[in-house]
Amino acid sequence: MTSGPITPPLAAKKPQHREHHNDIYIDDYEWLRDKDNPEVIAHLEAENSYTEARTANQENLRQQIFTEIKNRTQETDLSVPVRRGAFWYYTRTVEGRQYGIHCRAPISGPDDWAAPILDNVSQGVPGEQVLLDDNVEAEGHEFFSLGSFDLSEDGTQLLYAVDVEGDERYTIRVRTIATGENLPDSIPNTSAGALFDPSGRYLFYTTVDDAWRPDTVWRHEIGSAREADASIFHEPDERFWVGVGITRSRRFLMIEAGSSVTTESWVLDASDPTGEFTVVWPRQDNVEYDVEHAVIAAEDRLLIVHNGGTAVNFELVSVRAEDPQGEKRMLLPHDPQIRLESVDAFADFLVVEYRRDGLTRLAIDRHDASGLTELDFDEPLFAVGSAGNPEWAQPTLRFGFTSFVTPSTVYDLVVKTGERRLLKQQPVLGGYDPKLYEQRREWATAADGTRVPISLVYRRDLVTPGTPAPTLLYGYGSYEHSIDPGFGIARLSLLDRGMIFAIAHVRGGGELGRTWYSMGKTTTKRNTFTDFVSCARHLIDTGFTTPDQLVAEGGSAGGLLMGAVANLAPELFAGILAEVPFVDALTSILDPSLPLTVIEWDEWGDPLHDADVYAYMKSYSPVENVHAVDYPSILAVTSLNDTRVLYVEPAKWVARLREVHADALLKTEMSAGHGGVSGRYSAWHERAFNYAWVLDAAGLNAPVE
Repeated sequence: MTSGPITPPLAAKKPQHREHHNDIYIDDYEWLRDKDNPEVIAHLEAENSYTEARTANQENLRQQIFTEIKNRTQETDLSVPVRRGAFWYYTRTVEGRQYGIHCRAPISGPDDWAAPILDNVSQGVPGEQVLLDDNVEAEGHEFFSLGSFDLSEDGTQLLYAVDVEGDERYTIRVRTIATGENLPDSIPNTSAGALFDPSGRYLFYTTVDDAWRPDTVWRHEIGSAREADASIFHEPDERFWVGVGITRSRRFLMIEAGSSVTTESWVLDASDPTGEFTVVWPRQDNVEYDVEHAVIAAEDRLLIVHNGGTAVNFELVSVRAEDPQGEKRMLLPHDPQIRLESVDAFADFLVVEYRRDGLTRLAIDRHDASGLTELDFDEPLFAVGSAGNPEWAQPTLRFGFTSFVTPSTVYDLVVKTGERRLLKQQPVLGGYDPKLYEQRREWATAADGTRVPISLVYRRDLVTPGTPAPTLLYGYGSYEHSIDPGFGIARLSLLDRGMIFAIAHVRGGGELGRTWYSMGKTTTKRNTFTDFVSCARHLIDTGFTTPDQLVAEGGSAGGLLMGAVANLAPELFAGILAEVPFVDALTSILDPSLPLTVIEWDEWGDPLHDADVYAYMKSYSPVENVHAVDYPSILAVTSLNDTRVLYVEPAKWVARLREVHADALLKTEMSAGHGGVSGRYSAWHERAFNYAWVLDAAGLNAPVE
């Protein structure tokens, strides 16, 4: 325990001049960027000690929340097995172990499509074979993350890639499954997403440039030296990322180069892995497209979801695989009310995923005259999507369903008959009763008249609409990323204490289609922030909460949102939780040498070369706009090894907030990346820390009844 007054650490001021477009900005804290400087590490550790002392009163609450999460979670469990080739593949978790164990078990025969459902998950699937135990691989490391995991077509070899720093740089290894021994092949400093070609003789992977941008695709022959690997695709344009994949049919290897607004795909017959990739459609600025292989009426076709021409919300066409730039057949025309997101092809059917009315949808086309059949659900808010479907000729479709009140649920749909087979629902121990919880949709009105959706969930017996209650309002609003209603075990620790959880579906996200995204990026970015403020005001004005009970939360680009609303409307919030927050946005986007900066210009604009963009970004970038007002309590959480949003951004932000005497805390994980700490127990402790702070800020630092 700390005795006497607790004094916040004050970062030394070491002014540096930043000059662009005849504007001079003096940055007193840019020196904090050098994490090799012992003075920087000492400052971060002092901030951690201060945060620990300031939140000591929350320790009991943290332990209660961690215990609640743990007690509600079935710690020894396994995922629903997925059939691939002659095996069922799944991941097991074991009580007391941080990480998963990747396993497989043999199918009973070629017609075995019924995933094993076990009464006793601790015993595993009969015939189980352990492929990779992440707990073993993580031994001796404070951080562990798996970035690639693939099996050879014949099921004899395993490819996996590991990051033990948190910087998203992975080392690829290849293991002979029968012996459990690794081959000499070891490829360091790769990006995620490596895979085998169908022959199993080669693997394909990507590497990054100095700005941490995946820019080169390589081919490695198993058993050869890394130095002999062939660079088969390089993307010189700094706005584009590259990735490599394979179609479900295993017919084509694919390379995709994509920026935030433009896509180009290249294709290669997988039977010739050393051949030359050919372009599907040449890139065209502001045209995005995704490619899937299908066989329709015995003809190889490429299905392309794209937004060319007037198809703002995307449309689906098919082209001949051997002539993709030739005649197009329209399969699903553009619909302004539907945001078409993807198409998945199987031997006997297609699956289309899209958004309507702010919710995800799933529909089946059985290659007959019946057209699309949408799957229907009887909840007002939900999220649905297909996953775990690697086999081309499977007769079933695996899909997941969840909502604020329904735990994650996995089904198999028998495509021919429409029968839904419930395979598993996420266990929630301790007598969870979904009938106790209410989910609903509210609509806020922005200053320009736009209606902004808000999704809410709360305990019916603890919250009465119209009677203000403590509320956590979450937001993101960038990259067309949608925050969909979903179940969270940890969130029950908030709801069961009488807190409302709400999501503000602000512009810049993708919930209401491509236009919704376009209205919250580049020089309309302020809509993201003002929409969130409008949502907060709506919840206050309609009696859901009060400023003394309202806490805001956002992470990464959502952390920028948190910093912006703290400056715009500090009077509306009792607390703001900013996780890995992008709060020094202008400094980062001005520096092309920093990781990912040039790629981000399509999202935020290019302030380096455009004076208007510079002025616009400076008008909202949180660090530049800290001013002497009564800020709410602020907790910024970051990671030392994060390569996406560098720790220096929240460190500088908190230092600036201290100048105006704001109650701001900084917590830096010293062995973690952008996603925070690794390991499920560590992640639960981290979530418990954050939620205890949220509850305390909202006035709910008390045991649950």
